[in-house]
Amino acid sequence: MAITTSLDGKTAVITGSNSGIGLGIARELARAGADVVLNSFTDSDDDHALAAQIAQEHGVTARYIQADMSKGDHCRALIEKAGQCDILINNAGIQHVAPIEDFPTDKWDAIIAINLTSAFHTVAAALPMMRKAGWGRVINIASAHGLTASPYKSAYIAAKHGIVGLTKTVALETARDPITANAICPGYVLTPIVEKQIPDQMKTHGMSREEVIENVMLSRQPSKEFTTVEQMGGTAAFLCSDAAAQITGTTISVDGGWTAL
Repeated sequence: MAITTSLDGKTAVITGSNSGIGLGIARELARAGADVVLNSFTDSDDDHALAAQIAQEHGVTARYIQADMSKGDHCRALIEKAGQCDILINNAGIQHVAPIEDFPTDKWDAIIAINLTSAFHTVAAALPMMRKAGWGRVINIASAHGLTASPYKSAYIAAKHGIVGLTKTVALETARDPITANAICPGYVLTPIVEKQIPDQMKTHGMSREEVIENVMLSRQPSKEFTTVEQMGGTAAFLCSDAAAQITGTTISVDGGWTAL
């Protein structure tokens, strides 16, 4: 059987995708021919214009559907409104940093809800569609922190470890179906949000841009290079290809060697 990477006729739903990693993945999947559904908690003209731009650039159908991923009914409604979900990318996430004894309960609840529980709801809604279609890909965006830990990020690390475990369970439950489930574990990704942090870090540490990137932001990333959103998109597109049909229930690290330490 010929190996193909074309995603023509497939629909990808990407949560948290009006910027950063999610948008990078959406663009790469559209480039491969998939119709895409963008998502975030906002519902602005810019959100819908972004979908229209992707549709025009790649000759696919692209839509934007608002959903608050902290709410289970919104998560399931997103999949239902999409109407078709051959590829599910669970990417939505937030972060908060504080010692455990000072960690606000509302922040813990929100991070667990958006970073972990939302994926349970979207997967539960999408699997029947995938089984009916006879094909499916579940890709959960975890983190190097889904495999390792750091201080002051208890909720984020708990959620990302949970995403890895959820991924393995989905893979086992779909092992006899033409459906795969995998987690991508990036290190530090150069997103617009991260880019905006660099000047503040330069001021705080009295360092140059290059020093901040190498010694502060990428202190645990041996390559000393950011992962890019395009690399994240390319990894997701590979996992959707026929070449990855027997890759399931695992993690793929895109972290410049972080988890090799």
